[in-house]
Amino acid sequence: MAISTGYLLRETGGNLKRNLLMTVAAVLTMAVSLSALGAVLVMRQAINKASVQWRGGVELAIFLHPKVSPTETSAIDHELAGSPGVKKFHFVDKTQAYQEFKEIFGNNNDIVSVLTPADMPPSFRVVPSNAADIAQLGKEFSNQPGVLKVSYAQQEIATLLQQFSRWRTLGVGLAIGVLVGAVALIVNTIQLAIFARRREVSVMKLVGATNWFIRVPFMLEGFVHGMAGAVVAFFLTYGLRNWIASFLPDQTILGTNQLFVTPHEAILTGVVLLVVGGLVGVLGSAFAIRRYLAV
Repeated sequence: MAISTGYLLRETGGNLKRNLLMTVAAVLTMAVSLSALGAVLVMRQAINKASVQWRGGVELAIFLHPKVSPTETSAIDHELAGSPGVKKFHFVDKTQAYQEFKEIFGNNNDIVSVLTPADMPPSFRVVPSNAADIAQLGKEFSNQPGVLKVSYAQQEIATLLQQFSRWRTLGVGLAIGVLVGAVALIVNTIQLAIFARRREVSVMKLVGATNWFIRVPFMLEGFVHGMAGAVVAFFLTYGLRNWIASFLPDQTILGTNQLFVTPHEAILTGVVLLVVGGLVGVLGSAFAIRRYLAV
């Protein structure tokens, strides 16, 4: 039995109107759950941006003073080239450092516009021959003329991950707990709708209606619940993305404490939320109606 679009929209719309309060409650609960999940994903994106300086196996970063002299830079370069503990290294000049800075902070004008390439500290990024020797290698260069700071990947990333772990546990726990409530509300709403029409469903079964003909309008209703909650969560996550990211500790040499997530990255997070919301709504409604089809 074919399902017409008009029938599908009419039945779904009628169910939503009949259970308006339950629908609103399910949407809001879904929105809270998916917002918590979105916050965790945003923090993960911020961490990926904050660790940009450690790509390519870099374990040690020797940051130089912004006004370091060419002689001091050459001396450090020469010493690194002759050190048996250095597997490879490369120099990041002011222009490259500024590009990194913009990548980490998402081209946010409030921060990026007040600094120029001249303000950036150039650096040497070092891959050690043996990771166990990294601390000793760092000590050799920490007091060199022109050196501003020596940073270690393991320490920097561990600090980020430790802070993220706490927020992730809280966010995932909240998301799961509230998501269970959202699914329960969706299931209850669908069951109320189909219970009110149980005699009609029985008649439809007796005249040859397939399970899918009966099931699809209710599944679409659950899909609407999930997607509406996901849309609310998307706008909340998108609008608050930088505030969420600011809960993570900063790991840049410039000392600012505001990490950022770009609009494009936030949109990708929103797509994930929409997919999750739609699936939860459809699967929850499918679960709710299964026993009413055994007529």
